[in-house]
Amino acid sequence: MNQQNIIWKQSIPGGCHWSGIMRRGATLRLTDVSGGANAAVLFFNQEEKLERYNMADTLKSQHTFRLTQGHACHSDMGRIFCCITADTAGWNDTVCGLSDAKSIQQRYGIARYQEHRNHMFRSGLDGMLIELGKWGLGMRDVVPNINFFSKVTADADGELTFHAGNSQAGDYIDLSFEMDTLVILSAAPHPLDTKPTYQPGAVDLSAFVTPDAAISTCQQIAENVRGLHNTHRFYHPCGGAQ
Repeated sequence: MNQQNIIWKQSIPGGCHWSGIMRRGATLRLTDVSGGANAAVLFFNQEEKLERYNMADTLKSQHTFRLTQGHACHSDMGRIFCCITADTAGWNDTVCGLSDAKSIQQRYGIARYQEHRNHMFRSGLDGMLIELGKWGLGMRDVVPNINFFSKVTADADGELTFHAGNSQAGDYIDLSFEMDTLVILSAAPHPLDTKPTYQPGAVDLSAFVTPDAAISTCQQIAENVRGLHNTHRFYHPCGGAQ
């Protein structure tokens, strides 16, 4: 990515949160600033927010447990929010959800805003709810999310293992959007993070125009081709049912 092509950029301190609209034809790059970051993300159709990211359809249509370059993020209406067109971390968790206030307290203790100000302990769920509230959404709109930069594997018995160090400083993930999408992001610790102290990593955001043919990496999977077709029909002047 040429720095001259950047439309805007923003830094999200560890534990903090962000939301915004990404337009189709634009790419959002998430960068792990110092290593070990977790970017919990949800997607909603900006025109109709009842359409949102669907974890089950995303995984089963692509026969995968994780997301990485070449995968697409599907909605519950058979359309595609974005394609992952670059991923230097190589593995993004899809099944573990968000940390909440109770789990943060049990693991790290209590650090409230009254005493610690910007160094307070924040949970992934609290960050999500704050950002959702800005757009008229709330707890009922919290669905299974993606945890970018975090790696979790399952053994034969279904036991989940968090792999510390999956993402290094400077690792990045490019999300190339095919829909006008409300993005909700929380940079709080992954719920299975093994760090003994509260150390959420910062995430840098930068947006740029999607390069030509960038999404071709996602078109190697038949369900993604169908999902992209449905998405393009959604924006066609004549519309049309699926």
